[in-house]
Amino acid sequence: MAPAAEIIPIEPARVMPAKGTNDPRAKNRRCRPLASGPFHFFHFSPLKNFLTTGVALLALSGTAWAQGPVSGTILDARTGTPLPGATVLLDGAAVAAASDGSFTLPAVAAGAHELRITFVGYEPLVSRVLGQEAPQQLRLTLQPGGILTGEALVTASRANERTATAYTNVSKQALAKRNFGQDLPYLLDQTPSVVVNSDAGAGVGYTDIRIRGTSNTGINMTINGVPLNDAESHGSFLVNLPDLSSSISSLQVQRGVGTSQNGGAAFGASINISTLESRQEAYAETQNTFGSFNTWKNNVSFGTGLLGKHFTVDGRLSRIATDGYMNRASSDLKSYYLSAGYQAKNTLLKFITFSGREKTYQAWNGVPEPAITGDQKLLQQYIDNGELSEADAQRVRQEGRRYSYYTYDNQTDNYQQNHYQLHLSQGLDQDWNIGAALHLTRGFGYYESYRARRKFVDYGLEDVVIGGQTITRTNLVDRKWLDNYFYGGTFALNYQPKDNDKLQATLGGAWNQFTNDHYGEVIWAQYASNSNIRQRYYFNDALKTDYNAYARATWQVLPKLGVYGDVQVRQIKYDINGVEDDQNDVTTRARYTFINPKAGATFTLSEGQQLYASYAVGQREPVRSDFTDRPSGDQSAKPERLDDYEGGYRLSLPNTNWLGSNTAVRFEANYFYMNYRNQLVATGQLNDVGTALRTNVARSYRTGLELTGFASADDKISLSSTLTLSRNQILNYRDVIYDADYNPVIASEARTTTVSYSPSVISAHTLEGQPLSGLRVALLYKTVSRQYLDNSTSEDRRIKPYQVLDFRVRYALHPVFVKEIELGLLVNNVLNRRYVANGYTYGYPGADGQQQTFNWYFPQATRNFLASVGVKF
Repeated sequence: MAPAAEIIPIEPARVMPAKGTNDPRAKNRRCRPLASGPFHFFHFSPLKNFLTTGVALLALSGTAWAQGPVSGTILDARTGTPLPGATVLLDGAAVAAASDGSFTLPAVAAGAHELRITFVGYEPLVSRVLGQEAPQQLRLTLQPGGILTGEALVTASRANERTATAYTNVSKQALAKRNFGQDLPYLLDQTPSVVVNSDAGAGVGYTDIRIRGTSNTGINMTINGVPLNDAESHGSFLVNLPDLSSSISSLQVQRGVGTSQNGGAAFGASINISTLESRQEAYAETQNTFGSFNTWKNNVSFGTGLLGKHFTVDGRLSRIATDGYMNRASSDLKSYYLSAGYQAKNTLLKFITFSGREKTYQAWNGVPEPAITGDQKLLQQYIDNGELSEADAQRVRQEGRRYSYYTYDNQTDNYQQNHYQLHLSQGLDQDWNIGAALHLTRGFGYYESYRARRKFVDYGLEDVVIGGQTITRTNLVDRKWLDNYFYGGTFALNYQPKDNDKLQATLGGAWNQFTNDHYGEVIWAQYASNSNIRQRYYFNDALKTDYNAYARATWQVLPKLGVYGDVQVRQIKYDINGVEDDQNDVTTRARYTFINPKAGATFTLSEGQQLYASYAVGQREPVRSDFTDRPSGDQSAKPERLDDYEGGYRLSLPNTNWLGSNTAVRFEANYFYMNYRNQLVATGQLNDVGTALRTNVARSYRTGLELTGFASADDKISLSSTLTLSRNQILNYRDVIYDADYNPVIASEARTTTVSYSPSVISAHTLEGQPLSGLRVALLYKTVSRQYLDNSTSEDRRIKPYQVLDFRVRYALHPVFVKEIELGLLVNNVLNRRYVANGYTYGYPGADGQQQTFNWYFPQATRNFLASVGVKF
C-alpha cells in the first residue's frame, strides 16, 4: 500500500546496488514516466498499419531515449521481502512501487536529484541519484519503525513465494492502464486461465469471470479481507460496485484452493482486493471516458494527504452509463468511495464506506442461435415455439445478433449495495501485530418484468368473470425483491520475529451472518382481480451464519528449503422458510462443518530460481438455487470437495544484459490437478432470473499446465504471455433428457465427458512499447478454445473458439498548470470478429418424439473504442 508516514529529514541512507543479475527481489517493472515528450498520433484502422506500428515500436525502442532509466526494488531491511505500493518521489514527482516492490523511473535527466522513499510502518529513506545515460539498478531497504501498515488483515490471506501456490499480483498501475470504465473482470482478462464475458456485449453492466473453467460462484472474492461473495448464491456481482477498480490499491489472484480465506471456499480461484491505500500527499484527479454505444465514464477522486501527522481522508464519485452493444441493454451505474483514517506509530484505524447503485436493462435472456447464424428454418421454429407476434418476429429477423427479446420500457434490474468497514491495525510489540475489522453490507433492489398471459392462480388471485366469460389469465408487471443485510467481524494475528525471518505465522478467522428476504409484488395487471396495491404473491426469508478459524505458518527449515502449513475449520448454518415464485415450498435446513488442510514446500535452486509443490483441500456448501430450483422438499444437493495438487517452477532474472539492453525476464510453469467429489456443474440451463442450474457429479477433475512469461528491455518494450492447457473431465456421467411430458429422464449409458464452460486452451499476450517518453502503446491478444454449453460434449451445443485483438495507447503530458494530463485510447476487437463468449441450452421433446435442442448465446461487441482524458492536480 502507499505510505501514510510523515516525511522527516534524515541522514542519507545507503543505496545498495543490486545483488546481481539473478536477484529475484530486484525486478524491473514498468511505471508511468515522470517526463513528457512530443505527441504522436497513430492511424491504425487497417490491420496492416497495426502490424506496422508493432514493428515501429521495436525500431524506435533502441533510439528514442536520450536519458537513462533508474530501476530498483524496495525491500524490508529485516526480512528482504518486497514492499508493494511504497511511494518513490524523484524531485517531488511520485510513482508507486509495483506488487513485487519494483519501480522504474524511465527518464532521469543529467545531474543530481533527490530520491525519497516512504512506506507506511517504515522510516523514510532519502538519498541522491545522479542522472546518466546508462541504466541504473538500485536495491533499497527500509527500516521498520514508522506508522503501522494498514494491510495486516489483507496480507494475512495473501500468497507469497513461501506459500507454494499459484498466484498473480496485479498492481494499481497495471489496473489503471486497462481501466477505461469496463468492469473488473475485463481488467483481469490477461491474467492466467481467465475467460470473461458480458451480457450486454461490451464489458459494462453484468459481466462474468471464469478461472480454470470455474464461474464466479467458485471464486472467493474479498475486499480488505471482508467477503464480497453473496452468502446465498456465492456470486460476486461487481455490477453492484461500478468503478471499484479506481479505488483498488492492490489485488491478488490465487488459482486453485490457495490460502485460507474468509467467506465461501475458493473452488477455482480467489481474488483478494485491497482499497486500504493512504496517500501522504494531497491530490485530486478526474478520469473521463467516452466511447462506442454512447458509453460514458466520469469520476472524481481526492485526498487530503496527511493532516496533523495523523489523519487522512480519501474519496471518489463515479458514474458509468452505456446503451450497450445489445439492443435495449443499457446500464446506468453510480458509485462512491470514502475513507477516513487515524494513524499513529503502532496504530491505524480506518473507516471505509463505498456504495454502488445500478439500473441495467435485462439482457440475461441472450440471443437465439438462428438469429446469429441466419438459419431461417430454425429461426421460424423459434418464432413458432415462442408464439411471437408478427411484430416480434420481424424484430428478431431485423436485429439479428443484437436482438433482445424484451421490449417493455422498464424491464430492468435495480439494485443498491452499501458497504461499511471499520479496520484496526495494531502493533503489539516488535514481533506481533493484529488486524481486525467490523463490517456491514446493506443490499436491496428488484427485477421489474412484464409478463404476458399469466394465470391468476399462480399469483394467488381469483379468476375474473365479466358477463358470462371467465378470464383465467392476465398481462401484468411484477417485481422480484431482495432485501438483505450481511454483517460480522474478521481478525488476523500475525507473528514475525524481528530477529528471525525464518518463521512467520498467522491465526485468523471470521464470524458473519446474512439475512435475506425474497418476495414478489404485482404492481400492475390488465385485470386486477382481487389484488391489492403491491400484491405480494410469494415470500421466503433466509438466515445464514458462517464462522471460520484458520492457522497458517511458513518456516524456512534450511537456507534453500521452506515448508508451509495451513488448516481451516469452517461451520455453516443455513435456513430458508417460505415459498418461491412458483409456489414451491423451499423450506431448507442445512448444516455443514468443513476442515480444510493445506501444506506445501519450496526449494530454491539458485538465486532467482525456485521449485514449489502444495496440496490443499477445499469444501463448500451448495448455493441457494441448488435447493430452490429442485422439487419441493428435495434437499439432495450435496456439498463439494476439492483436492488440489499444485507444483511448479519460477524463474526471475530482474537485471540481465542481453543484446546490450537491461533486460528483465520472468517465467513460471505451474501444473495443477484438481480432483473433485460431488462437484456441482452447470447443466447448461437457466432459471427464470438467469441463474445457471447445476447438478452434482460424483467424480470429476481438472488438470493442466499454466505457462507465464514476461520480458522487458530497458522499460522500452515488453512482452507478457500466458498459456493454459487443460483437461476438464466428468467420470461416468449420465445425460438428463426430457420425455413428452417434460419429465427428466436420466440416460442409462455412463461415459466420460468434458465439464461445461471449460476450454482446454486459453492464452493471453500483451506487447507494450514506449517509443517516446510518456507514450505507451500496447497490443493485447486473447484466445479461447471451444467450450460446451452442457456436459454432453455435443458439437450442437458449444461455444466456438475465438480470438480477440485489442489496441491501447496512453500518452502522459506534464504541463506547468497541473501535475499530469493523460490521453488514452482503447480499441476493442480490432479485427472485428463476430464471436460469442457465453450461452446456455435447453432440450425438449419434438413433435416426432426426438429430443430437440435450442441454444441461446451472448454475442460480444464488434470493433469498438473507448477514449479517455485523465487529469491529476
